[in-house]
Amino acid sequence: MNRLHILLLLALSAFSSEALAQSTTQKPLRIIAFGAHPDDCELKAAGVAALWAKQGHKVKFVSMTNGDIGHFAEAGAPLALRRTAEVQACARELGIETEVLDIHDGELMPTLENRKTVARLIREWQADIVLFHRPYDYHADHRYTGVLVQDAAVIVAAAFFTPDTPPTAKNPVFMYYSDGFQKPYPFEPTIVVGIDEVADQKRNCLLAIPSQFADKDSWQGRTLPNVPAGDKERQEYIISTLMKRNADVADRYRSRLTELYGAERAKKIKYAEAFELCQYGSQPSLEELKKLFPASR
Repeated sequence: MNRLHILLLLALSAFSSEALAQSTTQKPLRIIAFGAHPDDCELKAAGVAALWAKQGHKVKFVSMTNGDIGHFAEAGAPLALRRTAEVQACARELGIETEVLDIHDGELMPTLENRKTVARLIREWQADIVLFHRPYDYHADHRYTGVLVQDAAVIVAAAFFTPDTPPTAKNPVFMYYSDGFQKPYPFEPTIVVGIDEVADQKRNCLLAIPSQFADKDSWQGRTLPNVPAGDKERQEYIISTLMKRNADVADRYRSRLTELYGAERAKKIKYAEAFELCQYGSQPSLEELKKLFPASR
């Protein structure tokens, strides 16, 4: 990369965050979310995705792996096909698009080729906002999804990186999903979105993913404590447990909700999803982020 290209990238990184907020709120926003497996985006961002979709914005979920080992009784191509069909059903419920990459579950690596794949997906979508895992997690696929998206954060605007796709017109806003990991750095919410009005859509989305959230041999069916034996009882228990995580997010970040929504609205919010602004990419102010996220409108 020569000096001219470096100067171009610096100029793009310095693109006015105020101009970003103005330009993206005058037309439908384009949001792309990356998850490690076919259920991660859905768990972390189905609510905000449904809200954006209701407002006419364009959202796409991408699973970096095909999830072909994420079950205790099925594996390989049949499971990968099943999991793809499940997130497609979820996408229809939310009113968004989805894509599952054909990389084996548990084998995602932060390679140059995968970095190019992520960059191409962001560029093809012409994303204004990119959501993804923090690179601190118990699962290598989650960590490397975070690394790959971070590594693509600058070069998506470089004209001659993956030149078969057009560079983004501006540096997108990159936002981390919430998590509970404390080392090396705990998650700090920048935006917390109340999702009560679309809670049923999120619940229906999760119900559409029984390979993870209902089967007796699903990941949650085997790993959550005290799961009931009956099919209906097991499904209700797992979905309720997952939705309680969103209730916990709302309670944990109630003070942030108060700042964003005001005290009266904030105290009524039962379910929420939270996101942290990544230091890479465009750096809008909180007021500008509020115009991009369906938080306090």
